[in-house]
Amino acid sequence: MSVATPQELFALLDELGIAHATVEHVPVHTVAESRDLKAGMPGGHSKNLFLKDKKGRLFLVVAEAEARIDLKRLHEPLGASGRLSFGSAELLYERLGVRPGSVTPFGLINDRDGTVAVILDAGLMAHDPVNFHPLHNGATTAVAPGGLIRFLDATGHPPRVMALPEPPGDAEAESAAS
Repeated sequence: MSVATPQELFALLDELGIAHATVEHVPVHTVAESRDLKAGMPGGHSKNLFLKDKKGRLFLVVAEAEARIDLKRLHEPLGASGRLSFGSAELLYERLGVRPGSVTPFGLINDRDGTVAVILDAGLMAHDPVNFHPLHNGATTAVAPGGLIRFLDATGHPPRVMALPEPPGDAEAESAAS
């Protein structure tokens, strides 16, 4: 499979009339590693979960970076078969053309068969702009939420925007911790 480059991604965004701004930075692999970096970038920041169900159906869940998601219940609102598990690094590269630590909805430019269903966290989409890695984790690209949806539609991945289930007892646990 030939994998799109960041330059090809930016060219597609330009072609679709989607304004974008990219900031280069040291590579970051986790939400925790990127916290300080993101403090200087306006908008919503994400964590991206590449998941599969028991039938092998693939999902990319794009959530707010600090969102707590109940992975044990997430299959229910997604209509997935049984509990979800994380897709392997090999499958991630095969479908999205990115490595762990660089997962991004922009990787859907590489899923030319449209096999990955996309779920966008309503909390993340309330921000403007929204920020994602441009196919590698040494930069962050900001787009408007509507621009992200236009990109996803153009790549054959019409997204579902929804509130994601939180772990039970989250409110009590958070108030007890403060």
